Amino acid sequence: MHGLMGIHGSGGGRRGPERKATATNPAGAPDPRRWWALVVIDLCLLAVTMDNTILNVALPTIARELGAGGSQLQWMVDAYIVVFAGLLLTSGTLGDRLGRRRLLLAGLTVFGLGSAAAQLVGSPDQLIVIRGLMGLGGALMMPATLSLITNLFPENERPRAIATWAAVSGMGMVLGPIVGGALLDNFSWSSVFMVNIPIVVVGLIGTVALMPESRDPKPGRLDPVGAVLSIVGLATLVYGIIEAPGAGWTSPETFLRVGAGLLVMAVFIIWELHNAEPMFDIGLFARPAFGATSFAETVAHFALVGAMFGLTQYLQFVWGQTPLQAGVALLPLAFGMVVGSAIAARLMPVIGARYLIVAGMVAMAISLFLMSRLAVDSTYLSFAIVLAFTSLGMGLAMAPATDSIMGAVDKDRAGVGSATNDTTRELGSALGVAVFGSILSSGYRDALAVRLDAIPGGVAGLPPAVGSAVRDSIGSAVVAAGQLPGGSGDAVVAAARQAFVSGMSSATIVGAAVIAAGVLVLLHWLPGKSRADEASTVDAGAVDAATGGVTGARGGAFAD
Repeated sequence: MHGLMGIHGSGGGRRGPERKATATNPAGAPDPRRWWALVVIDLCLLAVTMDNTILNVALPTIARELGAGGSQLQWMVDAYIVVFAGLLLTSGTLGDRLGRRRLLLAGLTVFGLGSAAAQLVGSPDQLIVIRGLMGLGGALMMPATLSLITNLFPENERPRAIATWAAVSGMGMVLGPIVGGALLDNFSWSSVFMVNIPIVVVGLIGTVALMPESRDPKPGRLDPVGAVLSIVGLATLVYGIIEAPGAGWTSPETFLRVGAGLLVMAVFIIWELHNAEPMFDIGLFARPAFGATSFAETVAHFALVGAMFGLTQYLQFVWGQTPLQAGVALLPLAFGMVVGSAIAARLMPVIGARYLIVAGMVAMAISLFLMSRLAVDSTYLSFAIVLAFTSLGMGLAMAPATDSIMGAVDKDRAGVGSATNDTTRELGSALGVAVFGSILSSGYRDALAVRLDAIPGGVAGLPPAVGSAVRDSIGSAVVAAGQLPGGSGDAVVAAARQAFVSGMSSATIVGAAVIAAGVLVLLHWLPGKSRADEASTVDAGAVDAATGGVTGARGGAFAD
């Protein structure tokens, strides 16, 4: 490990190797500003994660006021996600090379400029471009937040600091719809972007005042080929996954997009394995503390984000809640995340990461199965208990998983470790929405056909436009049923609600099965050691075999 040198200098603003900030130099105490710095870091993180979901509640208003079509609305969401996911690995590498504090400042600036520019847009295409710009800002910020924590906090405090990071990361997804709904009740749609500006201002001031710079003192040569391959591969893969439900999982378009993304990522891996100074050490995945916990991150986010995709529609279309009411109804997710992360931070030094991760994922599997039992007339109490249990498991699992990933990477390469952690989350989230969405949609249509046949006249008795809309989605069904006279509309809505719950049940059962399978893999893959032991004990021969001997030349990349 590298020491913290000169951390009490003039505000942490100087540059150069003498300012390389780690918190474990025996010659110097940890920076007394580190807990205040953590508040600023978590605030920046909240803005990035909240922006993943805050726009969704504003889409109907944007469609009316800007005249946006369905494809344009989808790209307003996807532009942020695709750019964000595609640039994470490269951003983490740049942070290690140029300085994580500097990259956080750059990301905040870009994110703030995009949020401000959103107030001036006059067309859907302009907003799509701005969302891509904000995705760039988020990609610069996200890896910097976690790598700064790794370098600011000493070993004994790091689990608590990372637990707050994990809790805030989960809370952002939940708070997005709540904050967005509250803003839309009182202001225009552009307010969902304006809320970022004060966060950016506080973030910029706090970063300059409280955070020392840290970077890899020996970053090696640039790897532009690896950077381009990772950007193209990840962006193409995420885009293909996002588009798969609409085009069909077996369609030529999906095979082309996903296949192209996987092919480019395969080329990226081959390139990195044979590059003497790669931007990313593929051999890190030979470490259980890194590879197994990265797998856990992917699986857990696949299930949680996929389930949230169905639950938000369940609240609005089955229970008839407004977007704001639905957002508030999801608050138990945030509560469970905070409690689970706090418990994990306290227990991790005692029982280690393995048992917490496994226990958390078991809790998630059980809660997803219970979620599949939700009915049209379920009580909110039962709904809230299931949500809290789901997020409690998520908090228990994700805080130690993130800590294990970061503990398995040398502090000088913390940006790459953080970026990998963020990338696995994004891939899992994108897969979750795509797979859950596909299963839910297919289950909805199948169950709807059966239930409509029980209505006098069946599907054939509906006007063609109404019948098509009803089969498309529950949202379209609720709107289209309003055109039907008398009790016919009520019967169609009731059938659509029952069918949606049936489809959601199928999707959540699949999610529970995926989590359960993931638990079995983790029990085999992740040894029952402390995080420090997992990070420091690895078969060098296995690593060299996995990397073709290349990583041996970069010995420091595997040392704690």
